[in-house]
Amino acid sequence: MRVLAAGSLRGVWPQLMVHFPEPVETQFGPAGILHERIEAGESCDLFASANLAHPQALLMAGRALAVVPFASNKLCITVCSDRLHGNDDWRALLTRTDLRLATSTAGCDPSGDYAQELFARMGQAGDAVRERALALVGGQRSAPVPANTLAAEWIIRSGQAEMFIGYASYAEKLRQIAGLTVIDIPEPFNPRAQYAAAQITVRAHHLAAFLQSQEAQKILREAGFDVA
Repeated sequence: MRVLAAGSLRGVWPQLMVHFPEPVETQFGPAGILHERIEAGESCDLFASANLAHPQALLMAGRALAVVPFASNKLCITVCSDRLHGNDDWRALLTRTDLRLATSTAGCDPSGDYAQELFARMGQAGDAVRERALALVGGQRSAPVPANTLAAEWIIRSGQAEMFIGYASYAEKLRQIAGLTVIDIPEPFNPRAQYAAAQITVRAHHLAAFLQSQEAQKILREAGFDVA
């Protein structure tokens, strides 16, 4: 069975597949780019997306048999610890013009789309943040994040930016890295990232069902995701 899966599932996917009884070959990448590859004719049995829109588009186009939500996520801010001020909260950080802010690439990577939604929820202040934000990962021409390195860690340690907006499922690992601080974004500003699988072939039915099982949901929760 062949799966195309959002890059943010790379860490948890092997843990899930250990409990699935069939062999699965998986390629990871930004969900928007994977969606384009499927639309262009690339074959797979299941597409695991970091948003609901891409699987639903395949369903509406007759390219998928079903769409199955299976997890959700949120955003967080990772910042270089020595650039923090004592009174900085999430909003103060994002509006500081002395700090460079990086995100994923909207349109190609749902994380970038969710960042744009966050800016919209901030109102007028978010317009200025949007203008300053640098889309440094997840795009067609973005430099690849080094293997076994988190995007926020790489962006900040390589000096490309002082802050990164990414998925909260990485927060626990990022908090263990010296020199980085993770700041939570509160509701109602924080968008909900809905993960969903597009079942492309009949063969993928059991895998789609497994992703919604109690066993899979427990693994996803332990990996920092919210359950569907």
